Amino acid sequence: MTVLLWIAAFSLLVWLWLACCHGLFWRTDVRLPPRRPPVRWPQAAIVVPARDEAPVLPVSLPSLLAQKYPGRVRVILVDDHSSDGTGALAAELRTMDGLELTVTTPPPLPPGWTGKLWALRHGVELAGPDVEYLLLTDADIAHGPDSLAELVAAAESNGLDLVSQMARLRVETGWERLIVPAFVYFFAQLYPFRWSNRPGGRTAAAAGGCSLVRREALERAGGVAAIRGAVIDDVSLARAVKASGGRTWLGLAGEVDSVRPYPRLEQLWRMVSRSAYAQLRHSPLLLLGTVLGLTLVYLVPPAATVAGLAAGAPTVVAVGGAAWTLMAGTYLPMVRYYGQPAPAVLLLPFTAAMYLLMTVDSAVQHWRGRGAAWKGRTYSQQV
Repeated sequence: MTVLLWIAAFSLLVWLWLACCHGLFWRTDVRLPPRRPPVRWPQAAIVVPARDEAPVLPVSLPSLLAQKYPGRVRVILVDDHSSDGTGALAAELRTMDGLELTVTTPPPLPPGWTGKLWALRHGVELAGPDVEYLLLTDADIAHGPDSLAELVAAAESNGLDLVSQMARLRVETGWERLIVPAFVYFFAQLYPFRWSNRPGGRTAAAAGGCSLVRREALERAGGVAAIRGAVIDDVSLARAVKASGGRTWLGLAGEVDSVRPYPRLEQLWRMVSRSAYAQLRHSPLLLLGTVLGLTLVYLVPPAATVAGLAAGAPTVVAVGGAAWTLMAGTYLPMVRYYGQPAPAVLLLPFTAAMYLLMTVDSAVQHWRGRGAAWKGRTYSQQV
């Protein structure tokens, strides 16, 4: 029990540091900063890369075409060589009273590019040089009617070059309720929003489903070509913009929602594992550190609590229970943000164990040459 007590005590110290000194990552109050309508609404374009998105497009695309934006804006949907009629369906969804919609297809994918970024590049070029802001949004993201206007107002009022909101993911099935809140919680722990939003800070992150970027800042950062091989393109974009002197902002969304369903564990597993090892820069040492870190932080507290109870060791129970309580307390705001019952916080260690296995599986797939497989494409080397 002595060894377990020391390990549990170390885990408790880590949790004290995470709760108090790690950018308050667990809080869910980072929303769009104070803003006011600009005197002149700049011209904007909404660029949507889409590959085999016919199931979700009837929900997401109409929300973009219905944007209430006071300035000039149009929607550009880039059909990334879909096989399910995505482009034709998008054309059918045009509305007489909605925004202008352009449906286009990029040239064949060249070496060194991921499909999404090649499609984004094509859409950005098609938007033209007069566009001041580009809203880069995924085909499975539905926006409230004032979403674009709020993003532009936030950028203009606060001198921001990149404004990104993490869309609320769907939490309807049992697996979604178990995995999704933890996904956002872990992302915020990895990239604390407050640290990312500091001008000149080293941390930089964005959410690929909803990122508004100034064209000037994007060009200064080297354009989409600067991150052409990135699997984790949202974080790479934020890093590029920040490294070139731009100001970035990331927070949780109020009226931006993902409509993509993940009813089965297999789909959620693939969503996480396809890029987990790329996040670790394909490093076996970082993988080992991640496995040990997840074990220490998330698995030791409940293990120590249960083992202490079984062995009649109250000190071990107290230390392990305190660490578990801190863990649960930091997770509670995210659970509430997703409208889940408070007792769900007790399942976080189990969910963390699943994420540990997903990360290991991501590495195994990379070593087998399958890399980040997504929609018929495999990216084995890019980060």
